[in-house]
Amino acid sequence: QVQLVESGGGLVQPGDSLRLSCAASGRTFSSYCMGWFRRAPGKEREFVARISSGGSFTFYADSVKGRFAISRDNAKNTVYLQMNSLKPEDTAVYYCAARARTCSSSSAEYDYWGQGTQVTVSS
Repeated sequence: QVQLVESGGGLVQPGDSLRLSCAASGRTFSSYCMGWFRRAPGKEREFVARISSGGSFTFYADSVKGRFAISRDNAKNTVYLQMNSLKPEDTAVYYCAARARTCSSSSAEYDYWGQGTQVTVSS
């Protein structure tokens, strides 16, 4: 019943920044843990970042820690992923996900998924 729509992907050079957005439907967005995952070419989908329902707690994969920042605006039913200092290894399809429970880093434990948005980092 929850629809998630990602946007903001594109082609950038190493060192550039992008901000991804995920717009959610429904009136219970503020109760969900929100996460970002990605699938790189030839690899399995991996955890990137998550944020608690109230936005007070965030957690990141080691590969993006210090470069990426997840945030949310519950009034707008939107979660963001600010990506700085992008590297070629960040190239992937990025997915927004929602969990109607406490937060998790496991993709199998999320309830709703967006369609994904392509991020390509290339010189």
